[in-house]
Amino acid sequence: MKKVILISCILLGAFIVGCAKQTGQQNARPQSPAGETIKLGEYMPLTGDIADFGQTDKNGIALALREINEAGGVLGKKLEVVVEDDGSKPNQVPALVKKLISSDQVWAILGEVTSSASLEGAPLCQANKVPMITPAATNPNVTKKGDYIFRVCYTDTFQGEVCAKFASQNLKLARAAILKDIRAAYSIGLADSFKTHFQQLGGKIIAEESYSTNDTDFGAQLITIKSANPQVLFIPGYYNDVGLIIRKAKELGLKCEFLGGDGWDGPQLVEVGGKAVEGGYFSNHYSVDDPNPEVQKFVSAYEKEYGKKPGAMAALGYDAARVVADAIKRAGKLDKAAIRDALAQTKDFPGITGSITLDANRDCIKPAVILQVKDGKWKYVTTIKP
Repeated sequence: MKKVILISCILLGAFIVGCAKQTGQQNARPQSPAGETIKLGEYMPLTGDIADFGQTDKNGIALALREINEAGGVLGKKLEVVVEDDGSKPNQVPALVKKLISSDQVWAILGEVTSSASLEGAPLCQANKVPMITPAATNPNVTKKGDYIFRVCYTDTFQGEVCAKFASQNLKLARAAILKDIRAAYSIGLADSFKTHFQQLGGKIIAEESYSTNDTDFGAQLITIKSANPQVLFIPGYYNDVGLIIRKAKELGLKCEFLGGDGWDGPQLVEVGGKAVEGGYFSNHYSVDDPNPEVQKFVSAYEKEYGKKPGAMAALGYDAARVVADAIKRAGKLDKAAIRDALAQTKDFPGITGSITLDANRDCIKPAVILQVKDGKWKYVTTIKP
């Protein structure tokens, strides 16, 4: 009887251990590459106030990945992307980035297009040592979050200098006013850079006012600015706000040039601002009129796929995805540290928005273009180099 009990206990113990091993294997996350795809993450504002930026960036990324996959993929695998929408709202990003890292187990993350959202996601990517490359976040502090954070766009430090040079040297203007969004890191950084460089070039800032994201009444600020009689009003905001601001400024009789940054680059600028925004200038990352054959090839492919010409966000998303794919290829294996190292060594990559070389701070140094709103479209004016 004792012998039967002993054998039964041994068999039961073996069964329990076997079940535990099987459960552990089911719950454990794979530590080595598996499957037929290389999974990337993407977080963007696909809905909300600046959804056009997120949607066009997403389209650019999708086009790049499709072309790469049709050409054979990377390391013998196809690329896929897990897309998350942060709704253009603050404090939504951390949960989405945690999901991409922990649940989806992506090898690298593309995002975000705005500086404020990128500043929310970057610390999490850095802490988990997941490479993150932002297509369009221009605030200098984004890449300062750590050595796993990169960008394919220029910084606001440079963009502010470009706008200041254009106002001072090209337009020959000496008196400027600034109207910035105090809730947007992008707007604050760009305003500060413009102010510094405009003054260094001999110009004067004669009025400086502010508003908050989603404000709709700018009358008080614009009346104060009008009384200062500026030759140029610098508005480092996003297209919806800028359209409302310039329309109100024209209604109040403010007569000056209007100038801004790449945040203007959305069709809603004209939809909201109407004829009031005609003649306004803004800095941007590229022009659809660039005769470079590779640029025109991209423009044609995008227009065929999506039925419209690609704005700067689409081009930057396209470039960011291709830079990541190139880094994975050069790394030679699916290893986040190796991908990070390969990204850091990116040099003279032929991007649609210019030749991409990442410096020691993981920032991209390249020229900017100035565009003007003409007949509801963007007309190329000039290129300003670093």
